[in-house]
Amino acid sequence: MKAVFLDYESLDKNDLDFSGLKSAFDDLELYPATSSDQVLAQVQNADVIITNKVVVDASIIEQCQNLKLILISATGTNSVDLVAAKSKGVVVCNCQGYGTSAVAQHTLTLMLTLATSLLKYDRAVKAGQWNTSPIFCLLDFPIVELSGKTLGIIGYGELGKAVAKLAEAFGMNVLVGTLPNRPQSADRIPFKQLLPQVDFLSLHCPLTDETRDLIDQQAFDLMKRSAFLINCARGGIVNEQALAQALLNGEIAGAATDVLTVEPPVDGNILLNADIPNLLITPHSAWGSVDARQRIVQQMVQNTQAFKQGQSLRQVN
Repeated sequence: MKAVFLDYESLDKNDLDFSGLKSAFDDLELYPATSSDQVLAQVQNADVIITNKVVVDASIIEQCQNLKLILISATGTNSVDLVAAKSKGVVVCNCQGYGTSAVAQHTLTLMLTLATSLLKYDRAVKAGQWNTSPIFCLLDFPIVELSGKTLGIIGYGELGKAVAKLAEAFGMNVLVGTLPNRPQSADRIPFKQLLPQVDFLSLHCPLTDETRDLIDQQAFDLMKRSAFLINCARGGIVNEQALAQALLNGEIAGAATDVLTVEPPVDGNILLNADIPNLLITPHSAWGSVDARQRIVQQMVQNTQAFKQGQSLRQVN
């Protein structure tokens, strides 16, 4: 079997072991990146296409006569035309659950960074403010303990549950919210009733028509002025204009996001304005531990081995 990986640099930063993936095929061609006009030339004779973000559309699938399997080195499947693949008998497999520990860890890191004013203290020390302090320490910025605080979670799948477990280890009280227009249950709190109760709100739901702009001005109006918002889910769940205004107006105490509506923000983004206070932004890196990325490689090997044996593993079409 000949395989072609169209954009391995989206996964590997020269820190992963590809030996298992290479041994799964007779021939594996690795391309750091592939533009849309290069795709067909790269994969035309391939039995297996591996892609993360490079689009494999119906035209490509139709013209690849040897194609049997498409491996997506991520969970999202929007880069592959699943209908076209199914009609041609091409199996498509993705990767799942590889980043749970990494994203949960990142979520708690953002919470702790906000709660302890960590970056403010770091900047103050480097600016020489500790050197001139009249006492032994600096206490210029608020420090909040997680213990005893209430964490609200929206999206209580594998990731939400992992975050809850870590939060409980810090002594937090965890409440799980129900999305608007969803059936209510005894163990979950309606969304609008949840918001006024939380000291931290952490988002772990997918971006859908139902969740787009879920956190808007109305949501901020319901939250405590001392509350913090964490978004390690998807850009678009939080209305960015409303978040910027909420922070500028002191309607919430702070926020941290690992995601934006457009990534990378090539045309800028209102949240990148330097005058927005108490906002942390990380570049969609929550998932990207070396451990998580190596799990993706391992899962692609497993998916390939299962395919060879006529079995279905993480098949999405």
